[in-house]
Amino acid sequence: MFFLEYRDPLFSIILFFGIIFIITSSSYWWGRYRRSEDNKRLDRFLKQFRTLPSQKDLHLHIKKGELPDESWLLLAHSYSTSGDYEKSIKIYNEMLSFGDRTRKIEVMLLLGKTYFKAGFLERAKEIFLEILKNKPRTPRALHYLLLVYENIQDYKQALAVLEPLDELGEDTSLYMAYLKSIELLNDMEMKEDKKIKKLLEIYKDSHQLTHTLFKYLFSIKPEIAWENFDSSKSYLLSDLFWQLPAKDLDLDIISKNSYLKELYTARGDISLVEKSSIFEFDILINLHGKTNTTLKFEYLCQQCQFTQPFPFHRCSNCHSIDTQKVEFSLTRDYNKDFSEENNSFQ
Repeated sequence: MFFLEYRDPLFSIILFFGIIFIITSSSYWWGRYRRSEDNKRLDRFLKQFRTLPSQKDLHLHIKKGELPDESWLLLAHSYSTSGDYEKSIKIYNEMLSFGDRTRKIEVMLLLGKTYFKAGFLERAKEIFLEILKNKPRTPRALHYLLLVYENIQDYKQALAVLEPLDELGEDTSLYMAYLKSIELLNDMEMKEDKKIKKLLEIYKDSHQLTHTLFKYLFSIKPEIAWENFDSSKSYLLSDLFWQLPAKDLDLDIISKNSYLKELYTARGDISLVEKSSIFEFDILINLHGKTNTTLKFEYLCQQCQFTQPFPFHRCSNCHSIDTQKVEFSLTRDYNKDFSEENNSFQ
């Protein structure tokens, strides 16, 4: 009684749905199988980049041209960005041996830059000098060579690099002032009075490197720093003024400068203002020193927006000079000991 003849319409309906079920099931399991195979293939592909091929295999891959140079450059760049400089350097060296000759200068620049980032300064110097030997008008190589000489404190050679940059039409006045200032600051044999005189001459000629100069002056000769202080640049030196010992304050100059009056009233040294337009100063003025609160300083590069916890002359990220901006915020002062918990700002 359960047997259905093929002529029965119900048989056709069952057969139709049976075929649909078979096709659907087959498609589902085939899709799962394909995804599994694709994942395995992708894992095998990525595995060869997690561990770089041996020098011999890499040599053969690049020589055969199995991948375009753009792919090798992208791979080397990714290794360099992640801090794996050794792998990046291996790829660049092999590309110089067997890669596209028209890219030689570009690859050498990238190799020299990677050596510089990895801290191999002598090797980086050799690369950039070789580039300039073959192609003297290469500004990027000159800029990195300048960085190398600066890092190895060979300021004489660094100043010599400015000549070809000047011939290429670049404004080198800031570089000149910066290198001369750093050279003076690192000269341990020169007498302080002579060093201060030369630094002030550079500052008056360039009107730049304010933080660099006054950080040194306030630590050595605060009275000379106050004499040459430009009140329009008070904000640039906020951290120096805040950290300056009370014995080194010049109250006559402070009383004539609205920004310094607010700053030192907030710090608690004087009481010349009752409020401030700067939020952090206003909070500290209203607290009247009854809390263990102080200012925390950070240093922002105005060129690349990179923030550092310490002051800098040249940005470690984009290598720009004199782009530091001081930023501050309220924080707990751990140098003060307040026994009552409700006196804590945090």
